[in-house]
Parts: sequence; structure tokens; C-alpha cells
Amino acid sequence: MSGLSRRSAVRAMGSLVLLLGARQLAFGASIVAVRVWPADDYTRVTIESDAALSAKHFMAEHPSRLVIDVDGLELSPALREIVGKVRSDDPYIAGVRVGQNQPRIVRLVIDLKQATAPQVFTLAPVAAYQHRLVFDLYPTKERDPLLALIQEKEVAEQQAAKAVQDALGEFIGKLDKPPLPSVAAASAPPAASAPIIAAAPAASTPTAASVAPQAKVERLIVVAIDPGHGGEDPGAVGPSGLREKDVVLQVALQLRERINAVPGMRAMLTRDADFFVPLHERVRKARRVQADLFVSVHADAFLTPEARGASVFALSHGAASSAQARWMADKENAADLVGGVNIKSHDATVARTLLDMSTAAQIKDSLKLGGEVLGQIGKVGRLHKPKVEQAGFAVLKAPDIPSILVETAFISNPEEESKLRDGSYQSQLVDALVTGIKRYFAKNPPLARQRAL
Repeated sequence: MSGLSRRSAVRAMGSLVLLLGARQLAFGASIVAVRVWPADDYTRVTIESDAALSAKHFMAEHPSRLVIDVDGLELSPALREIVGKVRSDDPYIAGVRVGQNQPRIVRLVIDLKQATAPQVFTLAPVAAYQHRLVFDLYPTKERDPLLALIQEKEVAEQQAAKAVQDALGEFIGKLDKPPLPSVAAASAPPAASAPIIAAAPAASTPTAASVAPQAKVERLIVVAIDPGHGGEDPGAVGPSGLREKDVVLQVALQLRERINAVPGMRAMLTRDADFFVPLHERVRKARRVQADLFVSVHADAFLTPEARGASVFALSHGAASSAQARWMADKENAADLVGGVNIKSHDATVARTLLDMSTAAQIKDSLKLGGEVLGQIGKVGRLHKPKVEQAGFAVLKAPDIPSILVETAFISNPEEESKLRDGSYQSQLVDALVTGIKRYFAKNPPLARQRAL
């Protein structure tokens, strides 16, 4: 090549460098965001990047820690942010250290608070997300949720009984304590003709037995409440930015409190904080506590802001009851893609088997439950459809639990988004749900537990 040709080639390469810019010339992937989602069930760590990442991991002991080597990555300020995102109350992570282990490999060391069974996997771009590398830290020993629910109920009953006894003791103490004489009464001589007032008979004072808590209900009724979406999956987002995952959690927490106040009933939440729960795991949680009902709470969205009104859905074995019901089911069933499920895990196989076991009897009872709830919600606000709709919602496929999905309102409608944000409307909505559930049980008393977990 002549000198002139070489100079032309160099100039051309220089022009290409200027066109590409620093981002394209940087080695490997660039970090878009890092997120940490702590919860009692498990903690998720997500690294989002503009290109696919691969990682290898191993466990180390003394102290217990998870070591992850991420290939094709250079240490950056964005990646270092993960250190500050770990909360002190995280059940699983004590801290995170990150460094450039080799020229093309970044090493993350996650110091653990307890024994964990980590799952490390990648997710392809979907919705608003680019490539994601995910670390899920699960406990090695899963707690018994039904036992925890019963223990929680017993503690609440003991606290209520103690409060009654304390109030009773204070009341009786005031009755037994003689009134202080006035100065005038103390200086005056006793009147000979003053009548002697007999003390009230002991039987007239309340006793511990008369105000003791009612006898324990032998058959504990369990209601599984499922706040939709969560964690990596925000659900629908309203015009002003209200996220579905946040508002349905607020409603679910209030609903749990109200149900727990009903004698003989107890509520279990599939999530009680901002973390993602796969659809099949929501069903499994309900079955593990032998739930008598399953109520999934959502906030609807549609392509246009004009859509409005609450809806109640039950499962359909065949075709959906309407085109919109089918569209809604497809949208909700896509939550696993957005939230991020490790499809290589064993649970995925179990889920596919479980979700094919729904029965005609379950659907019949679900329609009864849905009818009662829809009738009460209609007293609070406008209904989108006057009857319970049906479609193939994956989260409603528990084979032995009457299950409904409640779309509380259209969060995509500015007026209804404002209502969903309002505490008064949330309270009215919770009242309607509780009344509908109680009316269902009044007409369909639960049977003795015979199901196997």
C-alpha cells in the first residue's frame, strides 16, 4: 500500500471513531440499572444492561457468601451503586462487594445472613426492560406458612385477651377503691341517723368469665389475598404515574386487617411488600395454607383512557366470555415475562402440571364468590360489566380453591386513577370485598379440611 493510501485509511478510521463515540467503543456491556428487592420470601438482585451478560457463581463459607463472576463487563460507577442499595433489614444479604477480578470479568461477593439456595439466570429484553441478569436468594429451608398463620392468630388472640383482662382489672380496681372524703365531711361528726349503704353484691360486678374471649373456632377459614404484580413488574401505570403494584398492595394490606378482625377467619398475602411472585407460586402459596378462597387484586388498564368501571373475573375452561376478558387474561398472564421467572427451575415443571388441574366444581364456586363480590363492589362505584367475566387467567387455576380476580378500577382512566389513590375509596372497596366474602361463606359454609398439600 502506498503512503497516500495509508494516510487515506487512517483518516477514514479516525472519522469512524468520531462517529461511533465513547459508548460504542467501550468494552462489553454497559450497565443500565441495578436493583435489589428484599423480602421475607427471597431477595432478588437485578443487573440490567444494554447487552446480554453471562455469569458463573459458587458458594463460599466462613463467612457464608455468594460469589458471582460476570463476564464481558467492566467495573463502572453504575455497577458500584449496588453496594448502597442493600438495606440493613434485608433478610438474606448482609452486604455486597464488587471489583474487577480480571480484565474482562467483574466479581460480586454477596455476604449472606443465612443459608440460601441461589438461582442465577438471565432474562431477554421485554416491555421497558433491556437484558437482565438476576440473582434470586431463597432460604434453604422454607417455613410452614399454615403453621405461621395459626401461630400469628394465636398471638393476636392472646394479646386481645390480655388487653381485656388489663381493662377489666383497671375497672374493678376503680370500683373497689373507696372515694376520698371531702374536707367538710372529715371535720363533721358522724350523723347517728345516717343510713348505712350496703356494698353492691359481688355478682353485679363483671367477671373475667363474662368478658373472656369467645371460644376458639375449630375450623379456621383462610382467605388468600393476592396483590397483583410487584418488584420488577410494576403492572399498569396511570396518567399521573400511579403504579398498579403499589395501589393493589395498599388495598390488600387493608383487606388482610379487616379479614383478620372477623372471628374464625385469617388472611394470607401472597406478597406483603414490593417484590415479584411468579403466577404459579401465588397459586402454590394459597394451596400450602389450604386456603378456602383466593382473591387476586388488580387495577385495570386499557388502550384508551375512556374505559372505566370495576370488574370481577373467574376462570374459564373453554373460550373467554368476551374478547376483552381474553385480552385481559393474556395481559395478566404475561406478568411472568415482565417480572422475570427462572424457567429452568424445577418449579416451572410443577407449575405447568398444577395449572392443568382446575375442576368444573372450582369454577362453579368461583362464579358464586364472584357474584357476591361484584354485587357489593357495584354499590361503591361503577361496574365495567354487570356480570362475572371468565377467561383463562393462570393465577386462578388452583384446582381446589374458589378463585376470583378483581379489577378494582381502570388506572388508565384519570378520574379512576384519582379514586384509586384516595384512602376513602380504598376503604369503601375493602368494605365491599369483605362483605362479599362473608356473604359467600354464609351461603357456602367451608367443609372440614381433607385436602393434601
